[in-house]
Amino acid sequence: MAIIQFIDVHKSYQNGTTSVIALQGVNLSFDAGDFVTIMGPSGGGKTTLLNLLAGLDLPDQGQIFLQERKISELSDHDLTLLRRKEIGFVFQFFNLMPTLTIQENVELPLLLAHSSKKQGSHVQTLLEYVGLWDRAKSFPAELSGGEMQRVAIARALVHQPVILLADEPTGNLDSENGLKIIQLMERAATDFKTTVILVTHNPQVATYGNRHFEIRDGKLADIK
Repeated sequence: MAIIQFIDVHKSYQNGTTSVIALQGVNLSFDAGDFVTIMGPSGGGKTTLLNLLAGLDLPDQGQIFLQERKISELSDHDLTLLRRKEIGFVFQFFNLMPTLTIQENVELPLLLAHSSKKQGSHVQTLLEYVGLWDRAKSFPAELSGGEMQRVAIARALVHQPVILLADEPTGNLDSENGLKIIQLMERAATDFKTTVILVTHNPQVATYGNRHFEIRDGKLADIK
């Protein structure tokens, strides 16, 4: 059974008096552990796709299912719980809390979700997984960009999400560190059985994973 399904999804926005089509007639299906890359230019619909998956926006037409639940029928409260417990996020600019230590940043989603997981040992395991347990008491400003993104990945995985959404996660990194981040996320998809959906405008990044798509002018094409 597919983890994620889009069925004839359409989405447009108003820009003044002009209607801008973000997605038109998108159909897709992803399974647990898929590593999906979606490439396309700015304004092509990549971020809209992620926002719809996260329940941050709703389609004008069509249906979106996450584990057989129709996202558009969930209440705001249930959507908030969905994002806290079942969806992980990795952003281009890391979005770490500068006043919290690395360990505290990774713990934060568990605290927000009032999780019963044993935070200390669980967080340690994840920081060891991304190779940064020795920096647990450091602050984000003391880390390199690549290290901060590894922390962000640990934070995104801490509540064992069903899906992990990555919006240009290598866009603020040099090519060497960007490659390490992509390889880490690819390994995490396998190890955690988390479905990773990564959007990028970088053709090299788009070659990683087991499913590859291009989105342009709101239309999605499977390129592998």
